[in-house]
Amino acid sequence: MDFKARMGDQRNRSRVAVAVAVAVTVAAAWAIPTVTESIAAPHPTAAHERDTTADGDHSGQDGAQGSGGGGTQGAGGIPEGIAHASEAGGNAVNITIDDGPDPVWTPKVLAVLKQYGVKATFCMIGPQAKAHPDLVKQVVAAGHRLCDHTVDHDTTMDKKPVAYQEKEILDAKKMIEEAAGAGAEVQYYRAPGGSCTPDSRRIAAANGMRPLGWNIDSKDFTRPGTAAIVDTVKKEIGNGPTILFHDGGGDRQQTVDALGQVLTWLKSQGRPTGFPVRTTQ
Repeated sequence: MDFKARMGDQRNRSRVAVAVAVAVTVAAAWAIPTVTESIAAPHPTAAHERDTTADGDHSGQDGAQGSGGGGTQGAGGIPEGIAHASEAGGNAVNITIDDGPDPVWTPKVLAVLKQYGVKATFCMIGPQAKAHPDLVKQVVAAGHRLCDHTVDHDTTMDKKPVAYQEKEILDAKKMIEEAAGAGAEVQYYRAPGGSCTPDSRRIAAANGMRPLGWNIDSKDFTRPGTAAIVDTVKKEIGNGPTILFHDGGGDRQQTVDALGQVLTWLKSQGRPTGFPVRTTQ
């Protein structure tokens, strides 16, 4: 091949190389958005659905900001989703009381509720109910509702096997029902720390219990002072209908005092009280 032919061949090879380089660059440029979109795409639903607030070992909030209401239904048309509203409708609120019954504090809480003509939902720990059946019967006789709060109040339950979750829920339900006596019904399930899972919600609904969270954490569990508890409720009242208090887990005098003040304030605001919904959103 003469000199002119060799030069022409080299020029042709150069043109091919440049064309290939451009093609690769363009392809890479078009590929970048695809990779970015893949990274930014939502991850699959996690194995558990932890709600969004925290209170020491009590972390969790009602499904207004967590897992949804409605959806799949269990026994008696009970939805698996966390309850979002009050049966009383409108701007009504739901008073819920956790971790009892307690022989010192549950009677005091019952007395305040009776004074204001308010009905509440008592989320009971199974062994506590078994140890104090008289208190469970008092709660039912006063027209309040029962809620299953598991056997051991294990706030890591959402990370445990489904069989463990089922035993915690169903054993507690049985203890509470036996303590309450014939005809009493456990109508709700509240996860320890609010850490519901799809499985725990399914188990609850399949056994006639509506999953129940909260919107307003009064922070009474940490005993911050009566005024602080009342102030927290007032500040968070716009979050949703369900307020969290405790009658178990230690000295609850601040809760008793705050509950009366909160109920007085709610009445002044024209906010009635009711029970969480069971078969609707």
